[in-house]
Amino acid sequence: MASNAPGECCIKGVLHEGTPKGEVVQITEVETYITRPASGSSEKVILLLTDVMGLCTNPKLIADDFAANGYTVLVPDIFAGDNVPLPADRKPGFQLPEWLKNHQPHHVVPIIQKVMDHIRSDLKPRKIGAVGYCFGAKYVTQLLSGQIDAGYNAHPSFVTLDELCAIKAPLAISAAGIAPPPPLQQPSLEQRQKVNTESIETDSIFTPELRHATEAKLAEIKATYQITLFSGVEHGFAVRCNLANEKQRWAKEEAFWQAIRMQRMGLKVSASEIE
Repeated sequence: MASNAPGECCIKGVLHEGTPKGEVVQITEVETYITRPASGSSEKVILLLTDVMGLCTNPKLIADDFAANGYTVLVPDIFAGDNVPLPADRKPGFQLPEWLKNHQPHHVVPIIQKVMDHIRSDLKPRKIGAVGYCFGAKYVTQLLSGQIDAGYNAHPSFVTLDELCAIKAPLAISAAGIAPPPPLQQPSLEQRQKVNTESIETDSIFTPELRHATEAKLAEIKATYQITLFSGVEHGFAVRCNLANEKQRWAKEEAFWQAIRMQRMGLKVSASEIE
């Protein structure tokens, strides 16, 4: 594996405030959020694949930010209405492993392909990019085997080394930094309070060992790639961080710009392609 399966850290986080600017439409029976740039152009399209909480406010606001930078963005409901409930709506005893049984690749891939077919046939872009957060990152990696021109993943889960081996387009990855080792003695009350008010660095899904394996594989296949680590954050920071925390907000914003830079490079239209 290049990253572990989703865990409890994948269903925690903060719901962000804001009013999405796009609209939810049905695309070949797939509920999809679509948001467009001011120009209305679909020359460059981004497919955004969400974490397990699906079409909540957070990914819609991120999609709007991509649209503000010149892209038409589609965010499909890859869970067919069965996303993990938001923390405030989640019933006690919810079990992520049980939920995952109904959202395996043979469930998810056909949904994504329906939307990809729509993008190609109806929007007819010159270039297609994709961005994936946590759960969605696996499927962005798969699309990099020849269906898209650039990819970006934040704190990926479920990605295999075989999927990495098959990529043919540039890939950027944002990840949480390495957590310091635990103290040898019990921390004081003052130290515990400090930890509770400051950011931490941890990711049990995209661990340092798996990240290093990812780096080695990407280097081995001579891929065009970038991996950026962010201090003071944990798994999920690029989409579900606490925006009231200055370090977390900064990391989320910088991760977004990393994604933008990769899309700009990969989706650049050459003069020969315009003719």
